[in-house]
Amino acid sequence: MATETASQGALAGVRILDMATVVAAPFGATLCADHGADVVKLELPDGSDALRGLQPVKDGKPLWWKVANRGKRGITLDVRTQAGREAFLRLLPRFDVLVENFRTGTMERWGLGTDVLLAANPRLIILRLTGFGQTGPYRARPGYARIFEAMSGFTNLTGPKGGPPLHSNFPVGDAVAGLFAAFSIAAEVARLRRGPEERGAEIDLSATEALFRFLDPLAVEYEQLGQVRVCEGNTAGYTAPSDMYQSREGVYFSLVASSNPVFARLCRCIGKPEWATDERFATNPARVRNMAVLTAGLSGWFEARAFDEIREALEAASVPFSKIFTIEDIVKDPHFLDRQAIIRLPDPDYGTVPAPCVVPRVAGRAAPVLRTGPDVGEHNAEVYGEFGFTDAEIQALRDQGAI
Repeated sequence: MATETASQGALAGVRILDMATVVAAPFGATLCADHGADVVKLELPDGSDALRGLQPVKDGKPLWWKVANRGKRGITLDVRTQAGREAFLRLLPRFDVLVENFRTGTMERWGLGTDVLLAANPRLIILRLTGFGQTGPYRARPGYARIFEAMSGFTNLTGPKGGPPLHSNFPVGDAVAGLFAAFSIAAEVARLRRGPEERGAEIDLSATEALFRFLDPLAVEYEQLGQVRVCEGNTAGYTAPSDMYQSREGVYFSLVASSNPVFARLCRCIGKPEWATDERFATNPARVRNMAVLTAGLSGWFEARAFDEIREALEAASVPFSKIFTIEDIVKDPHFLDRQAIIRLPDPDYGTVPAPCVVPRVAGRAAPVLRTGPDVGEHNAEVYGEFGFTDAEIQALRDQGAI
């Protein structure tokens, strides 16, 4: 693995073979590509990855695929065939990381268990992202983001007070698992960089556990207080005021004034300075207990005013708030524009397409120029040739249906 330079990301020199499908694990590999890793996306020759069929699709082109797999080169290989398995094991010594997300036991059925992979490359980092982990009674269950969200306890926290739990219109569970995937890869790369004596490892990443890890207080409040946190609508049940409000013309905005100094500024802003010392609202626990009264008072003040007046007043008082942005708001917002939070990815079909910027930014280091996700097998000749396959060997793999 190469040493990072000022113009490269922290993972420059790291090679990742991403054979995972859909969103979660590939997102983790993409985050690594954002920070300099050379990621090769491996697909079946028929291009049947489900992400290629998820909306949005335009002119038969998978737009989500283009942005979700940005910065990767693409090859095809069917490791279920004998020729494909042999080619796969030949490739592995050239990679530092393998990313897979098949159901527990699948790689073993293909003759590619951890022992075989580490025999081919003793320093290989094997990231295995599944719904429920490599062990336990649920290890072989299929899973998607909404399943992880439901089982982790996350979905039980979203929805109207007293109503049914609600799912988001985005696979949050996949994104969270992908973040843990990238973190896991980076942590193991850091360990390998300690010296040549370090050996490879199998990372057992459960998407359900990844999302549950975000929910720090649930277990301790249940054990110590006997409380089960539930849906509270837009209200935060642990701090106040923290809610969704509406202006006179119907603009929705979120506001948080949970610390005592910020709450005092909010009280002065709305002409109720006495609330800051009122025993019902003087501390956060008191405000939580009296949340209904506080919310009614704030909602009445906001609903009587236009959003522009509310915005000016809250900004002057330095109270944290935001209008509920749509993507239309984001692409026009001066702060997003100044920060170049949306970048343009070169694309063979549309010239360029927009995508979120690389996160985080590192001072003094230029962000890489990333192209969109590859077409099926787009870089077969380039990658296989780079890794020592002759033209005749590549053609033989085609003839055998392996690529």
